[in-house]
Amino acid sequence: MYYPFTSKTEWEVVKWAKLCGSSSTAFLDLLSIDRVSIFLEQVVVAGEAFDVYYHNIIKCVKSLYSDPDFARYLTFAPEQHHTDEDQMVHLFRDMHTGKWWWETQLDENCPGGTIVPIIISSDKTQVMMFHNKTAYPRKPSCGAHILLAYLPTTRLEHITNKASHCHTIANLYHACLCCVLALLKPTGLDGVLMHSGDGALRRCHPLFASFVGNYTEQLLATGIKFRECLNPISLAALDHGNLAFVHACATAGVKPIIHPFWEDLPFANIFQAITPDVLHQLYQGLIKHLLGWLSAAFGAAEIDTHCRWLPPNHHICLFTKGITCLSHICCFILGIIINISLPNNLDASRLLRSVQGLLDFLYLAQYPCHSSETLHSLDEALDLFHENKEIFIQLGIQNNFNLPKLHAAHHYHLMITLFGTTDNYNTKYTKCLHIDLAKDAYHATNHKDEFIQMTHWLEQKEKILQHLKYVTWHLAGGHQSEPYHSHPSDMTFRCELVMTRHPSAKAVSIQKLVEDYGATHFCEALAHYIACHSQALENLAGDIHFPFQSLPIFHKIKWCSIDTGGHSKGHVTLDSVHAKLQQWSGSRLVARQSDTALVRLGEDSNTNDLEGVQVQAIFALPPKSILLLFPPTFDVPPHLAYIEWFIPFPSAPD
Repeated sequence: MYYPFTSKTEWEVVKWAKLCGSSSTAFLDLLSIDRVSIFLEQVVVAGEAFDVYYHNIIKCVKSLYSDPDFARYLTFAPEQHHTDEDQMVHLFRDMHTGKWWWETQLDENCPGGTIVPIIISSDKTQVMMFHNKTAYPRKPSCGAHILLAYLPTTRLEHITNKASHCHTIANLYHACLCCVLALLKPTGLDGVLMHSGDGALRRCHPLFASFVGNYTEQLLATGIKFRECLNPISLAALDHGNLAFVHACATAGVKPIIHPFWEDLPFANIFQAITPDVLHQLYQGLIKHLLGWLSAAFGAAEIDTHCRWLPPNHHICLFTKGITCLSHICCFILGIIINISLPNNLDASRLLRSVQGLLDFLYLAQYPCHSSETLHSLDEALDLFHENKEIFIQLGIQNNFNLPKLHAAHHYHLMITLFGTTDNYNTKYTKCLHIDLAKDAYHATNHKDEFIQMTHWLEQKEKILQHLKYVTWHLAGGHQSEPYHSHPSDMTFRCELVMTRHPSAKAVSIQKLVEDYGATHFCEALAHYIACHSQALENLAGDIHFPFQSLPIFHKIKWCSIDTGGHSKGHVTLDSVHAKLQQWSGSRLVARQSDTALVRLGEDSNTNDLEGVQVQAIFALPPKSILLLFPPTFDVPPHLAYIEWFIPFPSAPD
């Protein structure tokens, strides 16, 4: 089972050495497991040769396709999901529910083939803080991701002309990718036989489907100039000579790349393949712009002051020093600006609506499952911003809105219908693995001829992890995992209340509840509750005497739900409410926390029945006291909460 190692001990030592220990190469002779091999190719651009280290892309695809751990998740044909019997409302989730797979599957030359969509991602990262060492790690090697290649970077200092320098950098990028993706052309057209993890043999066509990257990477991949829309062009002008081709590219706003990597890839449309980038386009793009506009409109001090007034709540990270000085901003701007007046008595409602439009678009764009109706809401949110954005021009904050990231928002609807929801192609997946694929690998080298050492280091690590999966599978008895159903999960929201097994404080006196927890009218409220459920007159509530002097107190309520995507086990915390007294944490005094919550007054899901409350204390009644205070027919909840009511919501917004 531990082959090629002679014993379990030897296997554990090697595993530790490569995953946790030093980067010594003394164990190379033991690492003889067959794995995806690494190729070295030289690309000559502008008289300079560059080394490209890359994997065989078809072997990478086969490695993922044949992995038994992924067998239950594989989908071999496109599907259409609907929410109604008339099939008028479409659902878009994973890539196989999008239109791209359906349109590509209709090929008449090779009917019946299994499409294997290839998602390519590139992102340059800094591997060392000195000497300007950078690398392009493509496609993170973790789980369902594989590192495909290290693309070289260079300054090309011998090219002094700025335009020629930019064109040469672009040509180097595309020349390298042409080598890396060359095998996609014959296999994409003719297909290749592959065994999936369940043992079935299919004729598969690996096709370039989408490109994931930030705006800089998108410009590099498409050749589009800065601030230009990613519109398709024709390469036919190249047949009329280089000069005609350069003029045609200049007219279209495209850099004259002679042989882009996507030129010969079957069924490839690079301008359609550029997918939305929630991380850079929305969070680090539009929302960051929005915070700058609001700071200019109201002043940074006013924004930070309102930020400090926000009450603590679940999923909200509060910044007591403000947010205008942060490089990574928060997403609760709408609540901050509601009561701020604009200079020159301008109407703040338009600014509020524009902010609401952008924030609604941000959250709608990240839905894990979209329907025709939610996509319509996505468009309405963007339209709401555009209808009210002139307020920023009137305030002198913006001269125009010619922002590439704002223009890209118009393509979200189309991209979701083509390739599924945005979580299928989010750059955060590649961004978070820079350390594993580039930085750790670089630090394991002697910093001389680092690329070949980095590739060897990663190859050894992949072999160890691959063999670890086999050992784990063998020790588990070699059982195949249960089949996975890719149908959309039930959209009904279900949650359950979860409390700690033991109270946070076993016996808190009623006087301490009033003084330290802020439960000012605790006795009156509890007596009123008992009277209402004991068929007693409400005016007799003052005559009720409690057979206890202290109560068990809980400091937190959680509402949990099973993951609706079906990809994880256990409970997922959806919301929580805290009710804590002021206490010392080491040498720091932590203020009392009484969270704000929404309480539903009726049984239905009508939002008009919601009222705002502040939870002051969470407690449980002693079992013996329940028998004395309530009739046997009344089922007393195991936990109760003392709340303070806010002013009821108005029937119409201000």
